[in-house]
Amino acid sequence: MCKYKNVTELADAIIKGFRITKDMDTTLLLNADLTSLCENADRIRKELCGDNVDLCTIISGRSGRCSENCKFCAQSGHHHTNCKEYDFLDEETVLKAARANQEEQVDRFSIVNSGYGPSDEEFEKIISVFEKMKKELKIHLCASLGFMTSEQFHRLHLAGVTSIHCNIETSEHFFPEICTTHSFADKIDNIRRAKAEGLNVCSGGIIGMGESWQDRLDMAFTLSELDVASIPINSLMPIPGTPLQDLPRLSEEDILRTIAIFRFINPTAEIRLAGGRALMEQDGKRSFLGGANASITGNMLTTSGSTIKKDREMLASLGFDITPEWQKNEK
Repeated sequence: MCKYKNVTELADAIIKGFRITKDMDTTLLLNADLTSLCENADRIRKELCGDNVDLCTIISGRSGRCSENCKFCAQSGHHHTNCKEYDFLDEETVLKAARANQEEQVDRFSIVNSGYGPSDEEFEKIISVFEKMKKELKIHLCASLGFMTSEQFHRLHLAGVTSIHCNIETSEHFFPEICTTHSFADKIDNIRRAKAEGLNVCSGGIIGMGESWQDRLDMAFTLSELDVASIPINSLMPIPGTPLQDLPRLSEEDILRTIAIFRFINPTAEIRLAGGRALMEQDGKRSFLGGANASITGNMLTTSGSTIKKDREMLASLGFDITPEWQKNEK
């Protein structure tokens, strides 16, 4: 990218069709003035994505007792946290939450389960509740259920699920530092199975786990190569009882630079503000002026989030179109 003197020239080229690849020098992005970087990331977002914003909410379908040893996670059975533990929720609890979120005009609603993947018995319960939501509601449906087979992805698709969430978490290089019970390759294979079924994929990661800037760049490039539709960026909120509990919290400037860089590398994806918004002023308002155009709203799995009404008001004040996609399709 040495032919571009500054991020303004680089943004102009991206808007015209240029794409940054992992074999290119990214020094310009790492060293650019933060204000200019964010302003140009926002310009890329406006030109290539428009003013639509995508809000999603999640419900923890099954919580705790996870067999995997991800160092950041309160739900891992390998750690000693105060995470709630329960089996898959009853249908009416899930349906009630989905109805409430549709009434709040959220774009999409996701069931998120702890664990490597659902048992056969649990999977049938999951299919049943998705079929009921598809029949009764208009809100878009998503699932984050761990590792699944092609046949399971197919059945979810038929049941009304339009998007699968599976974070790659970090770079391939750094992944073994945060998890050893499954591999980075397992994650990639899972994503490819979902995409082969025709499902949209939401995949991102967590920053602030001790990774380098190169690890963050590598994660952004991997997601670009996978051509995922949505990229959630979580900022680590160190949870007592996990191996990462003593790590320092990220600065807002660090988070903003990461979001802006992800927009430069993934110019047409939804860059989704996720966990860790409490680290930022005004619930991350500056992120939406620096490349972000989507967010998880309401409460996160194990940390507090931001209220739906508050988010909608804030995004509308920034000029975003807060009408959910499913509502637009009615017209």
